[in-house]
Amino acid sequence: MTGNGDFGRRISYQRDQLGLSVEQVADRADMSAGYIQYLESHLDLPDRGTVTRLAAALETTVQDLLGGGRDRPPGPGPAAADPTLEVLEPEECLRLLAPGGIGRVAFNGPDGPTVLPVNFKLHDGAIVFRTTHGGPMDQDLRTGVAGVEIKIGFQVDRIDEAQREGWSVLIQGPAHHVPEDEAEKVAQAGVTPWAGGERRLHIRIVPHRITGRRIHGL
Repeated sequence: MTGNGDFGRRISYQRDQLGLSVEQVADRADMSAGYIQYLESHLDLPDRGTVTRLAAALETTVQDLLGGGRDRPPGPGPAAADPTLEVLEPEECLRLLAPGGIGRVAFNGPDGPTVLPVNFKLHDGAIVFRTTHGGPMDQDLRTGVAGVEIKIGFQVDRIDEAQREGWSVLIQGPAHHVPEDEAEKVAQAGVTPWAGGERRLHIRIVPHRITGRRIHGL
């Protein structure tokens, strides 16, 4: 078997996503906690049987644990038997967004409809993300009229391919450029953009409309 050198990192990440301790994963996989710790901190790749047991313990697939699914689009398989589409209440939508992560902002840019991924956090009931002062997004989200803000869309989804289920949340509201006197407070949200750079301008989306759907089998 061949790996990509970050097998241990993927074990640790998936374990954190599930909220499991090393001991709990070891118990699920019928391995020692010391061996799990070793795999998380070394580049060694174990045999196929061990990887299979770890994937089952971590509720993922062997392919994903080895990094083989990185460029695979989500949701290519068949739907669940008798899928059910459930409408989510606004409170449940906000609960799903509470951990933060990566979402998409949608707005009408100078060249037409634009959708961009952003790292976000939920802070004081609003969506917060960061961009660059004077950058394209900063300029695109300004109306040029004092007190008038652009209404934008913000969308997040999560898909569990193994269970053939998932959810999607859409928030619509004005994009508010956080002023200097509020920046320190909003910075407590702890948003860290993967894109890096001097992204010190916080944008806050105040939800005016919150909708969501969850799909699952019977």
